[in-house]
Amino acid sequence: MIPSLLPTYARAPLAFERGDGSWLETADGRRFLDLSSGIAVNALGHAHPALVAALTEQAAKLWHVSNLYQIPAQQALADRLVAATFADTVFFTNSGTEALELAVKMVRKYWFEKGQPERIEIVTFSGSFHGRSTAAIAAAGSEKMVKGFGPLMPGFTHVEFGDHEALRAAISENTAAVLIEPVQGEGGIRPVPDQCLKGMRDLCDETGALLVYDEVQCGMGRTGKLFAHEWAGIAPDIMMVAKGIGGGFPLGAVLATEAAAAGMTLGSHGSTYGGNPLGCAVGAKVMEIIDDPDFLAEVRRKAASLHQRLEGLVAVHPEVFEEVRGLGLMLGLKCRAPNTDVVKAGYDAHVLTVPAADNVVRLLPALTITDDDITEAIERLDAAASAVKGTGK
Repeated sequence: MIPSLLPTYARAPLAFERGDGSWLETADGRRFLDLSSGIAVNALGHAHPALVAALTEQAAKLWHVSNLYQIPAQQALADRLVAATFADTVFFTNSGTEALELAVKMVRKYWFEKGQPERIEIVTFSGSFHGRSTAAIAAAGSEKMVKGFGPLMPGFTHVEFGDHEALRAAISENTAAVLIEPVQGEGGIRPVPDQCLKGMRDLCDETGALLVYDEVQCGMGRTGKLFAHEWAGIAPDIMMVAKGIGGGFPLGAVLATEAAAAGMTLGSHGSTYGGNPLGCAVGAKVMEIIDDPDFLAEVRRKAASLHQRLEGLVAVHPEVFEEVRGLGLMLGLKCRAPNTDVVKAGYDAHVLTVPAADNVVRLLPALTITDDDITEAIERLDAAASAVKGTGK
């Protein structure tokens, strides 16, 4: 008999009752150090007092009115995002998947309005992840994601991650855009080198194709900059944002230049819940905290400390780990042992991590993680690695 919850998740045998900062607690009082942050969602940790206050204050006034009316909190958050980024305009969604859907529509409408409706092809990369909708899985193209869900949305061309010649060869007169994560998350914490991002920007400028960044996982301070592409000193035409922007509240956004968004006119897109007063009140507070040079400098400092200590962990456990990779507080432990064994051993050590492709364990701690928590993280990861090594796996 099928359970009341559709069985699409292989859930760990853990249920948490409360959280505080980088820690989660079960009903029976067991405390776990959370290095997953709800898969990079709880950017400011659990129950951050400023977010609790923002949500509570807004909840006592107004939850939802729909986008039939003006939403001052939405306008304020859009203004802040525009001021802090390359973008001229913002559309709010509830998730990264919804952001992908709009990005695809925006790209294709751009070329339709320019009198070139045949330019619908979007180039994407192996190892990518852009969500779970039919368009998102078609964009990623991996067999694991698309098998059994055909026919898929057409119009995506897939090239190997890091293959510059294949990318150039894939650009044709029908290419509408190039879509890439500046740091792949689900794909195994694989940063795109700065020179490659710059070369991609040049290629798009040369061919007229739009450049779309998926910063759903790597954005919002995760890499030590407000957005990961800032390290390369270039900007996209369109960018998808979600996860950390809501600090735990479901919130996403598509940011775009005026030119890229020109086709999205009255009635061309909508969302019932996107940008509602609750979400935008929390999102505004998240932006206020993260979009601060001192805060981001602290993220970079803590990231350097964690990275260095993880290198030591790899050296101590060469049978379990191969290398550390990533950027900022978006780090991965490339494993020699099965990564799922490391994640499961972490449960016994009361530390939470996330598996990814390429046999990688993702570490996505709260940006507010303390130095003491980093020390504790290494100790618990060390215990997990020792347990894996002890099993001979």
